[in-house]
Amino acid sequence: MSNINDNYFDGHYKNIWRSVIPAELTPKETDFMMQYFHLQPGNAVLDIMCGYGRHAIALARKGIAVTATDNLGDYIEEIKKTAKEEKLPLTAIKSDIIQYKIDSSYDLAICMGNSLNFFNAEDIHRLLTRIHSHLKPGGHLLINTWSLAEIAIKSFAARSWDEREGVKHICESRYLFQPTRIESDSVFLFPGGHTEEKKAVDYIFSVAEMEALLRDAGFSLEEIYSIPGKKKFTLGDPRAYIIAGKI
Repeated sequence: MSNINDNYFDGHYKNIWRSVIPAELTPKETDFMMQYFHLQPGNAVLDIMCGYGRHAIALARKGIAVTATDNLGDYIEEIKKTAKEEKLPLTAIKSDIIQYKIDSSYDLAICMGNSLNFFNAEDIHRLLTRIHSHLKPGGHLLINTWSLAEIAIKSFAARSWDEREGVKHICESRYLFQPTRIESDSVFLFPGGHTEEKKAVDYIFSVAEMEALLRDAGFSLEEIYSIPGKKKFTLGDPRAYIIAGKI
């Protein structure tokens, strides 16, 4: 079954997404992963819904064997090109993550950029259970999200707009229940009059609900940071990094 978010990052938005992420964030997140999870060259990391591969490439440059998967072919081809040019220990696979057959064992799995919240509780359970079965003993899962209820309720805006690279983005959102989610309709206005329209949904889970999802899949919630390794998450912080260990 297709996901409403499957096509959100094609078209122009796949380029806009790069400008949304501050350049200094990736090395900070990567250094945190290396230190917190005691990663060493030769360790294996699974990067699910990897986007354009900012973490996968950064980790591979440190000698980590990375498997990166995303459903957008343009991103995967770009990652493959970089991996080949730099001779990196990085395998990039185009796949719908819910259907993806994990066939190796990993020390760490990461799901960054709010990607896990593209899915409802049933799909998340399926995904987390599969990841759990392919983590080595003592392995971990790192989730980056800004769709925890403790974040989304405070930051929700029914209407918003911004402009990046000369493209105006107008968004109308609805905060809905059963299941709790934010559905958004976006219009991108390009110079010259061209437009792109996109629909998206982010499922909203409280910290307690996320902990229950993790526990049901065989994980123990260890910590939640708002700034990785420096500041523990508190109510209203703009983002969260959830660390769970394999039980």
